[in-house]
Amino acid sequence: MFRPMRRHGQQLPEVECRAILERGSSGVLAVLGDEDYPYAVPLSYVCCGDTLYFHCAKAGHKLDAVRRHDKASFCVIDQDQVVPAEYTTYFRSVIAFGRVREVTEAEEFRRAICLLADKYAPREGNTRRDGAIEKEMPALCMLALEIEHLTGKEAIELKRSR
Repeated sequence: MFRPMRRHGQQLPEVECRAILERGSSGVLAVLGDEDYPYAVPLSYVCCGDTLYFHCAKAGHKLDAVRRHDKASFCVIDQDQVVPAEYTTYFRSVIAFGRVREVTEAEEFRRAICLLADKYAPREGNTRRDGAIEKEMPALCMLALEIEHLTGKEAIELKRSR
């Protein structure tokens, strides 16, 4: 179903792909947008097993696109070092493919938003976190991308230096 990577020698092992997802702070969600134009939007996220969680408003382009067509990809760039002397970049990135769904079950919704809060504000206490969540939760929609395929690639120069 998913095509093999053309430069398979640069492909990252799955364990490294998952590590990149864990340490990344943002990525780009690509969906089929209005008039079938691609719509790619940068997002904060959290990874929990085979699921990526994002929050969004209860209305907007991203949510409309996901409701129309649930297939999506999510790209996280781990490294992007321009090397002018070599006319190249030393890059490392991951792309997750899957289907996006709205999180409607209350317990999963709460767990996902807590995971996001803990990732981006790890030093905040539970009381402050829970207060912020209670205040913002009525305006939020949570989305979950269930990973069906995960692939990563790095510059050959980085591969050689391992």
